Amino acid sequence: MIKRYLAVAATAAVTLTAGAFPAHAAPAQELRLRAGLTLYIPIQWVVHRFGPDNMQVVTGKCGRAVGWRTAECDSFYILGPSFIKYGAEGFGPYTGKDPYYTASDVQPCPFNGKWGETIGPKVSRGLRQVGPGHKAAYNAWKSTCSDYRFTQVKAHFTQREWYLPKSKILVVDQWNTPGLADTLKHADWR
Repeated sequence: MIKRYLAVAATAAVTLTAGAFPAHAAPAQELRLRAGLTLYIPIQWVVHRFGPDNMQVVTGKCGRAVGWRTAECDSFYILGPSFIKYGAEGFGPYTGKDPYYTASDVQPCPFNGKWGETIGPKVSRGLRQVGPGHKAAYNAWKSTCSDYRFTQVKAHFTQREWYLPKSKILVVDQWNTPGLADTLKHADWR
């Protein structure tokens, strides 16, 4: 129990360093997921569930959370089997070899719905700890936002993905959410 709260305090300290949360960010809430995974997230983060397989965790400014592909909403996504099944470009299954991209056309940029996004190439890959005894396949994809003619790059971002194939859990972050990696590292499995 103490370990969990220390992990949340460490996560809150990371987010405080990044300037994302006020000094009272240490209190945590439990976020229970499929397969017995529990995350301990800052109280300020707001969880929106859109069915059993689509969860959006808002970590900052957001007009209206509507699930996967909400533009201009500081958040990350926790996706389950039905989203993994169609998570590759062109609606094939997500395997981690290619970025999570549930479309065959240009999707809006996460920061501005008037721009289009391009995901890739891969800049980092490996295994990352998600609670004791579990490793996620981790990929980071260098990405850009451009006008829809793709003549001018407007912004850059990295799409980070943690994939647990046995548990059928995929975490996708396009906002470089401060503290998310530590939150996953200090998760529990029950």
